[in-house]
Amino acid sequence: MRTGYGLFRRLSGSLLRPLRIAGAAALLVGGAPAIAAAQAAPAINQADTAWMLISTALVLLMTPALAFFYGGLVRSKNALNTMMMSFISLGFVGLLWAVIGYSLALTPGNNWVGDLSLLALRGVGLEPSGAVLAITIPHMLYMAYQGTFCIITAALISGAIVERMRFSAYVIFISLWSVVVYAPLAHWVWGGGWLADMGALDFAGGTVVHVNAAAAALVAAIVVGKRQEYPSTSLLPHNVPFTLLGAGLLWFGWFGFNAGSALAASPIAGLAFVTTMLAPAGTLVVWTFLDAFRSGKPTAVGAATAIVVGLVAVTPAAGFIGPMSALILGMVAAVPSYMALQWRAKTSLDDSLDVVAAHGVGGTVGALLTGVFANKALNGLADGALFGNPAQLGVQATAVAAAIVYSGVMSFVLLKGISLVLPLRATGNDESTGLDITAHGEEAYLHSDGGGRSLTMMKESAPPRRVESLAPATK
Repeated sequence: MRTGYGLFRRLSGSLLRPLRIAGAAALLVGGAPAIAAAQAAPAINQADTAWMLISTALVLLMTPALAFFYGGLVRSKNALNTMMMSFISLGFVGLLWAVIGYSLALTPGNNWVGDLSLLALRGVGLEPSGAVLAITIPHMLYMAYQGTFCIITAALISGAIVERMRFSAYVIFISLWSVVVYAPLAHWVWGGGWLADMGALDFAGGTVVHVNAAAAALVAAIVVGKRQEYPSTSLLPHNVPFTLLGAGLLWFGWFGFNAGSALAASPIAGLAFVTTMLAPAGTLVVWTFLDAFRSGKPTAVGAATAIVVGLVAVTPAAGFIGPMSALILGMVAAVPSYMALQWRAKTSLDDSLDVVAAHGVGGTVGALLTGVFANKALNGLADGALFGNPAQLGVQATAVAAAIVYSGVMSFVLLKGISLVLPLRATGNDESTGLDITAHGEEAYLHSDGGGRSLTMMKESAPPRRVESLAPATK
């Protein structure tokens, strides 16, 4: 489980019990030297390795899935640019994770940040030794799995600034952000930092991934500013099937995200798998009723959003709570996220694809409810308020607040620093034309009218019309 070095120390006895048995057998055969070797480090487990190979691929797939989810929600003239904002993270953030991010995040270091002992993957090999916690998979595979989380966390931010942020400024921002913001925060929770020592529970990234990304997204939306036509014109999704496809692929990949965070083919992985199936189901049911009650019709964009909200909410709790608790958690999480989305649509805040409502509110609710529903009988680590430990709720709230403050402040500093070197947003003409052509020289849909102009450009250069809000389909 990826819950921090401090929590893993509590499990050391049960995790190493098989090794002690092996050591006792070795003592009968070869004496003290043999038992010392048997206890020195966990051995590679082939089943665990196979599961983590699959999980790493599943989580990596989530970033292209996010590209489809986001890409369908914007106007067609910005579809490629929006999708590229996710895909580009695979390269720049992935590279920086291998060079420096992993070492800063998941080495002992101090309470605030790791050290540089694993810089450029020095010492990260095929043996399980050298990681910040006891693992039974190759250290190199553990590094790659963790890297997929950093990649998608950075990409999540793009949903708040699509259709107007300059692509080069965005790439610089998420690259620096992955090192300066994500790596230290991951260390606080999963690398033996101060939140781990406090006992914060974050099974797969409610705080480290979702609250963190949402805080950065909120700051970016404010600093970059709103789109030219917002809020005078409703900017409707151009391809809802893309969004549904993205949501489905995200759910598929999320089994690797959550169940893979057990770091083994274990009963806890099975628990996280089941909770990841049930929580979004509960969210989807409640969201459908909310949609129908508000507008008389359940919407496809609403269904896709509900699935993501449920997945976000269960992420911090996946391996700590029971199946029925997960179902309740997902149902409860639907309401505040839905309300936040409706409220945002009535303001001048142009969080274009509602990163804050889905990931910020959903992640916060999930993190707090982890402190309510956590069950030590299942997870072996800690109980929540429902099982006699109300103090855990306070610990969870502290972790959420720390993530919001640190990510928000540092994201503001990074954006302002970048703005001193190059503009953060595209020009007005580029924004009107569409960032697919102006930033990439390509179009998502090229259907010529025979006169050299694409029908896509003709449609979107027409005067905007006022359309009443269809939230949650107002993205």
